Amino acid sequence: MGFTIDGREIATTDSGYLENLEDWSSELAGLIAVEEGIELTQRHWDVIHYLRDEYINNGANQPNTRTLVKAMSRCWSDNSISAKTLYDLFPGDPSKQGGRIGGLPESRRKGGY
Repeated sequence: MGFTIDGREIATTDSGYLENLEDWSSELAGLIAVEEGIELTQRHWDVIHYLRDEYINNGANQPNTRTLVKAMSRCWSDNSISAKTLYDLFPGDPSKQGGRIGGLPESRRKGGY
């Protein structure tokens, strides 16, 4: 499995995660999202950028859903954000599906909370 962008083959694992973090681009994220059945909005991008920032700049940290709820509550200045809000954006698990679209490696942690 993989993607082709501008004639360049982008390799993925059997579960659809990028093999190389550096291959990620917003264009590729759009392709992955379409394959996942998701139309990316600004809120999707906020989650994706947060996940990428945590992974790249915080020791390969891959936040769970509870951490994402807290972070997006601050980002969106909305204390009514819940896990359901994030699952509405990423039904396949906000941290895992968001991470896949964000080009991050597959998380090995169990559960979302």
